[in-house]
Amino acid sequence: MTKSRTVYVCAQCGWKTSRWVGRCSGCEEWDSMTEEECKSGYTHTLPEYDIENPICLTDVKSVSKLRTNTNIEEFDRILGGGIVAGSAVLVGGTPGIGKSTLLLQICQKFSEQGCVSLYVTGEESTAQIKLRADRLNVSSKNIFLVAENNLDVILEHIRKISPKLVIIDSVQAMFKPVLESAPGTVSQVRQCANELIQIAKKTGSSVFLVGHVTKQGVIAGPKVLEHMVDTVLYFEGEKFMSFRILRAVKNRFGPTNEIGIFEMCNNGLREVKDPSEIFLSRTQNLISGSSIISCIEGTRALLVEVQALVTRSNFGTPERKVSGADYNRVAMIIAVLEKRTGLLLGGNDIFVNVVGGVKIDEPAADLGIAIAIASSFKDVAIPGDTIIIGELGLGGEIRGANQFDSRLKEAERLGFKNAIIPKDNSKDTSGIKSLKITEVSSLAEAIDKIC
Repeated sequence: MTKSRTVYVCAQCGWKTSRWVGRCSGCEEWDSMTEEECKSGYTHTLPEYDIENPICLTDVKSVSKLRTNTNIEEFDRILGGGIVAGSAVLVGGTPGIGKSTLLLQICQKFSEQGCVSLYVTGEESTAQIKLRADRLNVSSKNIFLVAENNLDVILEHIRKISPKLVIIDSVQAMFKPVLESAPGTVSQVRQCANELIQIAKKTGSSVFLVGHVTKQGVIAGPKVLEHMVDTVLYFEGEKFMSFRILRAVKNRFGPTNEIGIFEMCNNGLREVKDPSEIFLSRTQNLISGSSIISCIEGTRALLVEVQALVTRSNFGTPERKVSGADYNRVAMIIAVLEKRTGLLLGGNDIFVNVVGGVKIDEPAADLGIAIAIASSFKDVAIPGDTIIIGELGLGGEIRGANQFDSRLKEAERLGFKNAIIPKDNSKDTSGIKSLKITEVSSLAEAIDKIC
């Protein structure tokens, strides 16, 4: 007889225990344990495919056309040049941010090339998908819709239709009948994703899995789901803003941390060709506490505006509020400003904000943030045609940044006239003609020259 027992599995990391606990010992998440029935007699059977024998590497035939372009430049860039045949892509993001909208638009682009797409919805009906398709002007005989949660039925549809592209919306809604746990549990998500990836590798169909996110902003389910797929894409953006950032945090076929920027319109997501323009406010009236920095996202240089506000604190403990940057790094920058430049910031409230909702986390933004804080404290405006680049050390020294020529060329293209750069990068400015370069070696020197 098949023996069954009850186990408790963490919905965040997959850690198992024989008894219920309030806090997971694997990821230390509270109230994340779900009860599942585990049968010891269950054996996993692979789908019915011909067994492929190992072959020598030199005998493997090269694929002439491995990628398929979607003709959406922002999307193709983050994937490394197009969708790879037989790849599995996980797309995560908050509800309503545009995951289903973008994938439906990609189906339309595929259909225009004569490719068949299968859109599987587990949370909506086909009539609801049709309403969205009409709004997006998506209509093609090469796009097939099915509302289904049973994984066995979905796999049978894939074998019959042989689509070039398969959309699973969402993977948490799918279930394997042989498993008695509910859809969305760790065992169901892991098993369904595994079989979908297997059929993608065998048939050459590209599979996109839509994943729900938790309140912390990560894809729901164990981290093993991200390790199983080839590419992981995250949608970022504020709900009150129309711009969306699609970021590749994992990509086996291209660069990681590459981003694509889109704007949500009435007829769907529109790609933004010049993203630096949306993060810069070219106002005529200069104000103190505003600086322009250059950050690298993947292979792209972005110019971003950083604003700082320093005011006298009316309470005993000064406030420190940061939006769009790492709080701990900003705290370090404030400490260096006080220690190395003599600015008395201890009794002031300090607010730092990155314009446009973008998030920056690279060290090359340190000098720009420090200059913005010093500008607000001294109430001296920074020229609007000046770009600031540099990493800040604890001794107040300014260190060089990587991919420096890309940063300066982007600033030159947008019409900037001045650049504050580290002396370590002086050798990387040979091809720059229209920028007036000012080299600095310490934070105090940079503040003296610009504030």
